[in-house]
Amino acid sequence: MKTVKVSNRLQKVPASPIRKLVPFANEAKRQGVKVYHLNIGDPDIKTPQVMIDVLKKWDQNPIPYGQSQGELKFLDSLTAYYNKLGYEFIDPKNIQVTTGGSEAISMAFFATCEVGDEVIVFEPFYTNYNSYAMVNQVKLVPVRTYGKDGFHLPEAKEIEKKITSKTRAILICNPSNPTGTVYSKKEMDMLVEIAERKNLFLISDEVYREFVYDGKKHVSILDYMKRIPEKAVLLDSLSKRYSLCGARLGMMVSLNEDLMSGVLRVAQGRLSSGFVDQKVAEKLTEVTPDYFEQVKKEYQRRRDVLYDGLSKIKGVFLEKPEGAFYAVVKLPVTDANDFCQWLLTKYRYKQSTVMLAPAAGFYASPGLGKDEVRIAYVLNVEDLKRSIEILTHALVEY
Repeated sequence: MKTVKVSNRLQKVPASPIRKLVPFANEAKRQGVKVYHLNIGDPDIKTPQVMIDVLKKWDQNPIPYGQSQGELKFLDSLTAYYNKLGYEFIDPKNIQVTTGGSEAISMAFFATCEVGDEVIVFEPFYTNYNSYAMVNQVKLVPVRTYGKDGFHLPEAKEIEKKITSKTRAILICNPSNPTGTVYSKKEMDMLVEIAERKNLFLISDEVYREFVYDGKKHVSILDYMKRIPEKAVLLDSLSKRYSLCGARLGMMVSLNEDLMSGVLRVAQGRLSSGFVDQKVAEKLTEVTPDYFEQVKKEYQRRRDVLYDGLSKIKGVFLEKPEGAFYAVVKLPVTDANDFCQWLLTKYRYKQSTVMLAPAAGFYASPGLGKDEVRIAYVLNVEDLKRSIEILTHALVEY
């Protein structure tokens, strides 16, 4: 009997380097091994209680579909959030609610590119950009950044070398997942100028906006949105900001009316994002400023513990992350993927091990990142210290 073949494009969608080692981690846990997860940005910080209370008091039955653009009260809450940041020109018609920031990424590619068009990205970059580029048949064109420079952007001429007749957009993540880089006003000015001169969309993924350390200031695409209203696109999410990863709520924000009306038609096709999720999240206007202050302090503390601990390990190199809660770390190994798998399948330190994300999957250029890992410092300080101890001993034995 002949078998039916799945599509070639399906087979080309890459596995997530963040999750592809999960079966090995699950097997280790079945053997009674404690696995410290440094591979995924799933915070242990508590969700604001005002949001949890919505679930505790829920009495609406049945649970209906939501509005395709987003529930009205949730859109009002999001508008209030952006207005409070100083962007009073944002109103509900400029916001499309998405099912997580991931859907916003996919919508952005679909909305700005035809099949075969190109988007400039800065590597290493968030690995799921790869997945959604493949799904939307868009080509990511990488511009390399370097750890020794804190993964900051190269000069404009290096970026412009990669621009072709097929280039439609520049995509940046600020603060960066996976590097923790916070891009300066000078860097953002440069990208805006290129977008203006080359007539490109400028898409800014700002999921980690609140997590900026050491007195640095986050420079948002929103600061330029009235300057380049047709070109500026913000991708955003509530997952990390409020520890709402499982609620799956993101946003696309733009002043481009054609773009926003188009993505609404796409959103109508998938009906709506979660109704309950939005009812929970509309309470974001009641989250007090001290919540963010405490969360930011905690992540900076974890960043310092990770940086200080890893810097003491022979052969390990990393720049101190400026924001988000990730670091790209160079290890004294030739194959980080093999090392990460070995940690889960063969290595035990006091019946414990650590799970890391091989960094090669965060690059588009073949051969890069083979001796690097991405670490998410989302564990409490004691667990982080324990993880560093395990990794120290593991690198010696490996």
